[in-house]
Amino acid sequence: MPEFRVIDLRTAVIEPEAAVEAKSPEEAAEKALGIKALRSGVPKHLVCRVYWVTNGTTNMVRLYSQSNHLQS
Repeated sequence: MPEFRVIDLRTAVIEPEAAVEAKSPEEAAEKALGIKALRSGVPKHLVCRVYWVTNGTTNMVRLYSQSNHLQS
């Protein structure tokens, strides 16, 4: 499994990163922060950034908390 670095962005002070092994960035966030997060959302629901390396290239995705607008 790849290793992901999760940066928690829920506070004004950026918390130290957590390194976890997971199958996906979403699973890494759930393991590191204990929350479910999505790849799409609005800036005010930004939870974390997740980094990983593939073939020598660093990748990053922003993950957002689930919000009520997703409910029908």
